[in-house]
Amino acid sequence: MSSALERLKKLTTKISSYEATRKTNLAKLKQLYNELEIYKKVSDFELIFNFKAINLSGISLIRENFAQIKEGKYLQILAIQYDKNAIVKSKNISLGYFGRVEKVDTLLKDKIVEFVLRYRFEKSFLTLEHYNEMLEILDNNDK
Repeated sequence: MSSALERLKKLTTKISSYEATRKTNLAKLKQLYNELEIYKKVSDFELIFNFKAINLSGISLIRENFAQIKEGKYLQILAIQYDKNAIVKSKNISLGYFGRVEKVDTLLKDKIVEFVLRYRFEKSFLTLEHYNEMLEILDNNDK
């Protein structure tokens, strides 16, 4: 009984930690949305989560060479919009163009990387909630 209670306490602590981190993440993401002027392309902050994904060109997000610039490339924040009814199902939309990556200020580059990571972090929670709801529907249909 004691070990089950301990596991429950650990799980509760972890969940509340994730929720606190998520709340902080959303606040910082919204701040970056404003600082990077993403609102010029997407007028409402919540609408950024309608994109299938948000990617980056000109800077690596791969763990082995994380945040390293790709010389000669242009720095952009790219959103992927998906339309299942269109002939071309997905298209890239530039949410921000910043010029040649090697000429962009380091602080700005860091904010751009942070924006993309914070977006992906929140998007993963939204995806998790979506699939949890789908499983609940499935479970309710089995009854």
